[in-house]
Amino acid sequence: MSFSTSDVVPFTQARARLSDLADQVKAGAEKIITKNGESYVALIDADRLDYYHRLEREHIHLLLIADAQRGLADIAAGRSVEADGAIAKLQQRRASQKRD
Repeated sequence: MSFSTSDVVPFTQARARLSDLADQVKAGAEKIITKNGESYVALIDADRLDYYHRLEREHIHLLLIADAQRGLADIAAGRSVEADGAIAKLQQRRASQKRD
């Protein structure tokens, strides 16, 4: 979504026009509130925020599924080791590094 200059509102104006800005946001606009000339916070509809959070959770789930698929592919290709053996090797390596 692109923003126009009317979507960027200084903090002092936002404070004075909060009700009007909230109505605009509820109608579909998104507002960027600036403080000292830099973006500070965004004012968006609560339903849209909920939607963004659901998208973020879905993205995380897709990443986890992709990681699991890569792990299964590694197992099928023989690129895996037993956890107990890998942990034992790490512990041995750490112990030898402490002695050096």
